[in-house]
Amino acid sequence: MSSFLLGVDVGTTAIKAAVFDVEGTEVGSNSEEYSLLTPRAGHVELDPETYTNTFALAVRGVLRDLPVAAGDLTVLGLSAQGETLLCLDADNTPIGRAIVWMDTRATAESEEIEAHFGRPAIHKTTGQVSMDAIWPAAKILWLRRHQPEVFERTAKFVLLKDYLVYLLTGRLVSEDSLLCSTILWDINTRHYWPEMLEYLGLTEDQLPEIAEQGAIVGDVSLAGASDFGLPSGLPVSVGALDQACGALGVGNAVPGIFSESTGSALTSVTIVEQLALDPAGRVPCFPAAIPGQYMLHNFSTGGMVMRWYRDEFCAAETQIEELCGINAYYLIDQEVKQVDPGSEGLIVLPHLQGSGPPDLDNYARGAIFGLTLAHKKQHLSRGIMEGVTMVLRRMIDSTAQLGVDVKEIISLSGGSKSDAWCQIKADATQVPVHTLRGAESAACRGAALIAGVGVGLWDSAVPTARNAVEVDRSFQPQPENAAVYDQLFARYMTLQESLKPLFQPASDFR
Repeated sequence: MSSFLLGVDVGTTAIKAAVFDVEGTEVGSNSEEYSLLTPRAGHVELDPETYTNTFALAVRGVLRDLPVAAGDLTVLGLSAQGETLLCLDADNTPIGRAIVWMDTRATAESEEIEAHFGRPAIHKTTGQVSMDAIWPAAKILWLRRHQPEVFERTAKFVLLKDYLVYLLTGRLVSEDSLLCSTILWDINTRHYWPEMLEYLGLTEDQLPEIAEQGAIVGDVSLAGASDFGLPSGLPVSVGALDQACGALGVGNAVPGIFSESTGSALTSVTIVEQLALDPAGRVPCFPAAIPGQYMLHNFSTGGMVMRWYRDEFCAAETQIEELCGINAYYLIDQEVKQVDPGSEGLIVLPHLQGSGPPDLDNYARGAIFGLTLAHKKQHLSRGIMEGVTMVLRRMIDSTAQLGVDVKEIISLSGGSKSDAWCQIKADATQVPVHTLRGAESAACRGAALIAGVGVGLWDSAVPTARNAVEVDRSFQPQPENAAVYDQLFARYMTLQESLKPLFQPASDFR
């Protein structure tokens, strides 16, 4: 009987389900989107039912359209965003909405935790370079301070993937790559950090069990089968963080490869074979998808600025997509190509929800600088792409300073579909950029591959991961544009540093 693997990636604004054969080749996929809720500045939430309903739609959709039966599936692997927090009561029922990873309401609590423990201790213990409002430890302290009734009712503090594993198997369990950025977990011992739990007023009983990435943690229960359209008894892998799965899914499974993902978040990953803590305290270190490996992993919310721009300022492009089927992002891409590199002096800081490492600043905000009467909408379209690319260049520079030789960039996620954006990245970094066939399902593939190891299909996911994808498009850096982007990068960094005194908590403006 043929073996097929199901990988599900729970992203920030969409859930994708994809099925792969034992060669790692995608057989079929289905993606379902949803919109986040932003009731106040800095607050980003979503109803748990939205996640579970969308998960079911994604899974049922891919199984409905496949030429294979659900009973032919060998294992289910999960990939998911980190840091999205849910509070469960004594019956493991969610209390209110999930606090989405990019939510920055807990900035003051984050600063308090950092002041108490100090950055060196946080970095040494967790691999994270400093506290951040998006980390669950800060969110839990915020709940304790601002919603004490929710804090007292909460029997379990869990992450989104933990909750989905529970609904599938009846077991509350998490894993290393996801726990790393909770600041509740010790990267050295693979246990919860006792001093942090004590400071927050938590006990280990209020947190999930801990498993290794990819471990099989149960089978789909009868309830899970009914809710999600899966066969009962299907083995379920605990999976790994979406960025870890995505890197593995594009073959970034050995040292020397640099991959970046421009989607809702902008992220970068480089694999190292041992724990690597940045002496400069800029670049975080996470467990990778494969147990025993680690990844230098920078991230920023800057990637979401393009979707925000499309939704808020591109009504015409969106209408054309609805009427004619021409993708709105493709139309934006054509606008970008009408403008020369540098956008005629326009600079965009894409920090709509703060900035992440290597320039971590919870208070950072977006800015458009240098507007003149000569600028048109297409300049802003290109300026946004260039602004996000400046963040990517900072990530590459900081990673290279740790001795990583960045010779090529593998680009994935939504931004990789844009020829204009890929060329901007190549020109701004003077490093070749490659996109891969099948990269759209990279996180699903990575989750499926480590799940396959979990059920014994392979001893290692690396060979299959390396062989499963091939280069689709390549973008070579154009030397004539290097000087323009060197100048833009210098001005971008000056602007970012100059505006820091003006970045304030939103509450200061009420």
